[in-house]
Order: sequence, then structure tokens, then C-alpha cells
Amino acid sequence: MEKTRPLWANPLQFVFACISYAVGLGNVWRFPYLCQMYGGGSFLVPYIIMLIVEGMPLLYLELAVGQRMRQGSIGAWRTISPYLSGVGIASVVVSFFLSMYYNVINAWAFWYLFHSFQDPLPWSVCPLNGNHTGYDEECEKASSTQYFWYRKTLNISPSLQENGGVQWEPALCLLLAWLVVYLCILRGTESTGKVVYFTASLPYCVLIIYLIRGLTLHGATNGLMYMFTPKMEQLANPKAWVNAATQIFFSLGLGFGSLIAFASYNEPSNNCQKHAIIVSLINSFTSIFASIVTFSIYGFKATFNYENCLKKVTLLLTNTFDLEDGFLTASNLEQVKGYLASAYPSKYSEVFPHIKNCSLESELDTAVQGTGLAFIVYTEAIKNMEVSQLWSVLYFFMLLMLGIGSMLGNTAAILTPLTDSKIISSHLPKEAISGLVCLVNCAIGMVFTTEAGNYWFDIFNDYAATLSLLLIVLVETIAVCYVYGLRRFESDLKAMTGRAVSWYWKVMWAGVSPLLIVSLFVFYLSDYILTGTLKYQAWDASQDDRL
Repeated sequence: MEKTRPLWANPLQFVFACISYAVGLGNVWRFPYLCQMYGGGSFLVPYIIMLIVEGMPLLYLELAVGQRMRQGSIGAWRTISPYLSGVGIASVVVSFFLSMYYNVINAWAFWYLFHSFQDPLPWSVCPLNGNHTGYDEECEKASSTQYFWYRKTLNISPSLQENGGVQWEPALCLLLAWLVVYLCILRGTESTGKVVYFTASLPYCVLIIYLIRGLTLHGATNGLMYMFTPKMEQLANPKAWVNAATQIFFSLGLGFGSLIAFASYNEPSNNCQKHAIIVSLINSFTSIFASIVTFSIYGFKATFNYENCLKKVTLLLTNTFDLEDGFLTASNLEQVKGYLASAYPSKYSEVFPHIKNCSLESELDTAVQGTGLAFIVYTEAIKNMEVSQLWSVLYFFMLLMLGIGSMLGNTAAILTPLTDSKIISSHLPKEAISGLVCLVNCAIGMVFTTEAGNYWFDIFNDYAATLSLLLIVLVETIAVCYVYGLRRFESDLKAMTGRAVSWYWKVMWAGVSPLLIVSLFVFYLSDYILTGTLKYQAWDASQDDRL
């Protein structure tokens, strides 16, 4: 097997593949949300600690197992012990679940990318109603960006029970997304190795462009100050530490089998320790870098909304009470409101329901993650930028590169064990196996293009992998340290790379990391039990937000 096994063209190609897989949408839409929720700059303290005690050691462990056993997840764990085949099978099943719903994000990104070439952007204004006498009522109650996402893109149903049929536009975009993935994985490492140079590097080019643009936007400093102002009291919040550990765990893609699959195509002498450190540091740096970009956009959006709110209130009071133009300002608004309320109580009470409470802090406090951040908050900011079409194209192109890069890792976790199997590979060529995997995933993924598809997406995203992955990685660390034997594994690594394993890695593998995973597992299990019935957010067309 070792003689015929394909290899990466060079070590750099392997590093790019790992970066392309690990640096994904979670870095852009999950980490900024956690910073916002758990103390801004102070969240970096638990995040960096968890990177050192959990992220790096477990990443190194998976890369070392793949490189040593030179097989996919099923074969690698079967080599360690015949009783551990189930760990590899579990990794493949979880990767299959992830691939089913993850690629629909790329489908949505394609949909938005195609619409980004229109002028004006279709989510920048509400459409007219049927009589052409005003704007659509549902859109006016929400916002143009929410309307485009929930009604035009998803055509979302009121609840999970009303499934609706498959919608042809998202379905075609999903077919396109799977076709792109298939072309990228068609010839294994030969084709994937070339694609990862683009999927790993191009998002950084877009982020740098966005950073330059973001820092020049009006109000960007408000967002950055909000991010970097530490709230040290959050360090005493256990949820901040749990979420830091979870973010490190899932953003590196541990437990899926993708890292084992990628490392199995390495030369046995490859320095996987150095690569584990490089990949984990780049992944964490990207999260922080993406947060700076995101918070500069947040600041612009919050300042824009705040100033718009002030303008509306000022105009309303000026017209109602015949005030002099320019008399009302942000500094004296509250004082004048108090005076008007006492001097003209009946007139002020009539207009009071229409007076909004404008607050920059409350605008910045609005925390959004996931698809809400990617397809509503960002599009809200983009539509208010100059040359909005250009920024929209760049943004959704970046999302596509991040999404496709992660999909290459997800599919590798499924394909490598299948192509390693002599029974399957003797009957089917690699291209046919890849095609079948993509076809089956695409067919099942059509569920996510129905009217209730977004609800299914949320349920899969929240519940499909969390506990499974924690259990898989826990069994992996126990298997290496106590079934295969830590000393034996250490001597294997020394024989492969010519370098001794330091005490730090051994302490983390044998004690600290497993205890941390057990703690996370208990936390999430108890959280699921206490939460009770599975929950999802539903769109109510009669309200101005999700319920």
C-alpha cells in the first residue's frame, strides 16, 4: 500500500490543504459572535489557553496517526486495534452528515454571487406590492435584506411541519456546488492539491481588501473599540471557557477523519509536529483577523443605523413642534425631548409611539452568528457602501472559497476509507467512487432546498455532530495513549521523523486533553437534557424579526 499510495507533490501542498480545510466559515461567522458575547478582547485569554492545551495537541495527534498508519480513518484505527474500526466508521458517518448540509451554504453563496451583478442590489430595496401602490408589506415589517434572505432565497415556510416542495433555483445552485466539489476531488490528491492553493490563499486576499475598505468606513472605529475593549468579568463566566474550547475544537475540524486522510498522503518522514503548530496558529490568527474585519463592518452598520435613527427622530420632532431646522442635535436631543414632554404633554403623547430610542451601544450589542451574519448583517452593510456590487461579489466569492475548501476536507474523510478498501476500489475507479458520493450527498441535500429546508439546516447544524465528535476524539486519544500505547506511539514518531516527542505533547495527550473533552461532553449532554425538546427559530411574516 505504501508503494502505490499517492502522495502530495510537496509538504507545502499538504499544509495548504489543512489550512483550506480548517479555515472555514466558522472563522468568519462564529468567532466574531463569540467575541461579541463573551467580553471582546478578554475572550482571547480562554481562546489562546484552549488552543495550547487542546487545539495543537489533538491536531498533532490526528496528523501523526494518519501519517504513521498511511490509511483513511477506518483503516488507521483498525490497524491500532480491530475493535476500533467503529471509530473510523463513526468519523465517516459524521463527515457524511456534515457534507449533506454544509454544501447548501455554498449553494446560497452562489445564489447571492449571481445576484451581486445587479444594479441596484436586489436586497437593497423592498419590492413593490401587487398593486404597485407601495412596498411589499412583509418586507416593510422586516427589512429589505431579511426579506431577500427569508422570502426570495429560502421562500421559508412558517414551520417545520409545512415542508413545501423543492425550489428549483436553490436546487440548481446546490447541483452547481456539488459539481464544483466533484471537479475538485476528481483525481484525488492530484487535483485537490492544485485547488487548495486557491481555496487557502484567495480568502486572505479578499479579507485584506475588506480590511482596508472597512477601516476607511465611517464608524469603523466604534466597532473596533467595542471588540478590543475587554470585559474582564467575563473571564469568570464558565460559558466563555466552554465556548472557547468548542470553537478551537470545531474550527480545526477534529474528529471528522479529514486530517487523518490528508496526513496519510504524506511522506513518512514529514515533520507533522511543525505542520500541526503552523496550521493551528494560522487558523487562530485568521479568526482574530476576520473579527477585526467584521467589527469594522459592524461599526459602520451600527453607526449608519444609529445616525439614521437620529435623523428620523429629529425630523419628526422638528415637524411636529415647528422647531427651527438644525436646532435638534444628538447632544441635546434627550434634553429637548424632556422639555417637550413637560411643556406639551398631550401633543408629545400622540407622537411618542413613533419616537425610537436611538442608541449606538444597543446597535453594537446586537449579536448575530451563522447565516444571519453572513447573509443579513453583511449584506445590510454592503448595500450602504459605494460600488456595492464590487464588495458583494468579493464577499460571496470569499465565502465560496472558504466553503469549498472545507468541503474538500469533508469529502476526503469519506473518500479515503472507500478508496483504501480493496473490495470497493477493485470494482470501481476513483472517479466513479467520488461521483457516487457527490451524487448521493446532493440527492439527500435537496431536503435543504425545500421551503422548510433552513429549519432542517439549523437542526443539523446544532445537533448532528457536536456530541458525536467529542466522543470520537475522546476515544481516539484513549486509543493512542492506552490501547496502542503512548511509548510505542512515541517510538513510531521518532522512527518516522527522527525527532523525539517532548513532554508537553505526552502530558496533553495522556491527561489534559481527554479530561477537557470529557468536561465538554458532560456540559453539552446536560445542556441538551435540560433544554428538552429540539428547538429552532421560525420566520413569522407578520413580525419584524424571527421568533
